[in-house]
Amino acid sequence: MFDIGFFELLVIGVVGLLVIGPERLPETLRTLGLWWGRLKRGIQNTRTEFEQQIGADDIRRQLHNEDIMQRLNSSKDAIARAVGENVDDIQGSMKDVENSLKDVSDSLSDLDNASDTTPSKTGEADHKIGSDIPADDTPAADTPNNTTESSISAEPQEGAQRKPSDSGRH
Repeated sequence: MFDIGFFELLVIGVVGLLVIGPERLPETLRTLGLWWGRLKRGIQNTRTEFEQQIGADDIRRQLHNEDIMQRLNSSKDAIARAVGENVDDIQGSMKDVENSLKDVSDSLSDLDNASDTTPSKTGEADHKIGSDIPADDTPAADTPNNTTESSISAEPQEGAQRKPSDSGRH
């Protein structure tokens, strides 16, 4: 408020000592301190009352809330942009994968069609990979991959002999 340094205070003290005298100076300083305090309290009360009348606290709160809302909206927009960019990248990658899968599927179907129509060099028709049916369409009873229900069955077939150890368990 006032820019009073140490030298100015010293000058005021010396002048006060000479004018008022050493006997009345402490009482005068106490009175001035009380008046100063009352003046400060009065200014503070006036300021508080004025701020209440114009609603300065509400205005400050509203400005603070608006600032926070602006920050939140800018953060929300930044996040939405980032997510949108990522979604676009992901969709582009998905389209690339779909196209690749379609190309592979087309290649496989072309290859399958070509193998179905082309006879083999030995004169037999080609068969699909992993098929257990021989090319001449006869049942393969002696092939190791062809297992019948009777060979897997746990029940002994008619005419099969029982071992002596089997009869003791029943």
